[in-house]
Amino acid sequence: MDLEFLQSMDVQILVGVGVAVLAILVAAAYLFSSRKPKGCLDPENFREFKLVKRQQLSHNVAKFTFELPTPTSVLGLPIGQHISCRGKDSQGEEVIKPYTPTTLDSDVGNFELVIKMYPQGRMSHHFRELRVGDYLAVKGPK
Repeated sequence: MDLEFLQSMDVQILVGVGVAVLAILVAAAYLFSSRKPKGCLDPENFREFKLVKRQQLSHNVAKFTFELPTPTSVLGLPIGQHISCRGKDSQGEEVIKPYTPTTLDSDVGNFELVIKMYPQGRMSHHFRELRVGDYLAVKGPK
């Protein structure tokens, strides 16, 4: 009788260890697959993003689409935060202004800004002058 009890305990221990190992593997796979990719933004330094599309929405509003470094890159902007964009006004002086992208942070490969351009707006001048192929200096999150 004692020998049967010990043999059944060995099987129970092996099954318990197997279940524990399987649970650890499943948890590790889940954590690895659900990890959010690191964003392209730098909160301290401006990075350049290429304008790949410009769509005029009205006489003074346009949607600007900027390319991220790779097709699988994300911007990395948490909810409720914005980016700082740097450009030149009509006098050639540096202007920095905050904007909130209209794309989700889960969108990959690019981000979009919908900009209303005011006649006397300093940063508006920069956006009016931007053409496809130009670069915009951006930092954040802010």
